[in-house]
Amino acid sequence: MATALITHADCLEHVTPDGHPERVARLEHVWHALADLDLVRESAPEADDAALLRCHPQAYIDRIAAAEPAEGIHQLDEDTWMSPGSMRAARRGVGGALRAVDMVLGGEVQNAFCATRPPGHHAETQTPMGFCLFGTAALAAKYALDVKGLSRVAVVDFDVHHGNGTQDLLWDEPRTLFIGSHQMPLWPGTGTADERGAHDNIQNIPLDPGSTGTEMRAAWEPAIARLAAFNPELLIISAGFDAHKDDPLAQLDWETEDFAWITRALCDMAAKVCGGRVVSTLEGGYDLSALSAAARVHVQELMGAAR
Repeated sequence: MATALITHADCLEHVTPDGHPERVARLEHVWHALADLDLVRESAPEADDAALLRCHPQAYIDRIAAAEPAEGIHQLDEDTWMSPGSMRAARRGVGGALRAVDMVLGGEVQNAFCATRPPGHHAETQTPMGFCLFGTAALAAKYALDVKGLSRVAVVDFDVHHGNGTQDLLWDEPRTLFIGSHQMPLWPGTGTADERGAHDNIQNIPLDPGSTGTEMRAAWEPAIARLAAFNPELLIISAGFDAHKDDPLAQLDWETEDFAWITRALCDMAAKVCGGRVVSTLEGGYDLSALSAAARVHVQELMGAAR
């Protein structure tokens, strides 16, 4: 079996102001880091409104579409911007994740990495925020459940910022288990351990500033055991690489090898409970060198699990 890389040049058309951390160069660096790897390369389709409606109401979709400027850039909040092409880029991000679900569940590949932008895990039901417009990982989970007929889907998130959007979108969904680690205190300020979901289907793992891979591994080992007990039929990863010690937006001290470890541990769990079926989608990571290195080892571990 193989690993798919799903991406699209339209994701370069989402432009942010000079100096903004979530910039076009992020995706270009990820592409360069993965260029020599033997991957099944797939073009991300655009998600239609029906796909977005599994998590977001039509009024919200219409509001985001209407906010896209004909020229220049438009600010939605203090962190989140749109340019001509942002809506198409965001639809490619969601569509790429849905295509990844199709490929993995259909047996075309063992697992997949979606290298798209803007990211998605901060987008709440009716609120864009934290660079995000639509909840990519949650939408992929709902697609796997509602369209592909799965009964249980797990979503994990190791971005340095809490995946408040994914939590919001899956809060009332008993067929999912969402587990995420993040630095606390840190923006957006959510993600305490007592936020557990309507069906005890949320588990947050707050990590103190300065935490290294040692603390991360100790926290994730019991969480991965819980994932295995949930017995998911598919694992979706929100792969943020901004917990790296060189990232400018936070203060966790993970090394590149720590991203390899958590990917390997999650893939090992998936191999035991869901036939190794894993879909990963790019979230944060704002030091370009650290992002490139971490994304590469993440994909190499996916490739190793697919052999």
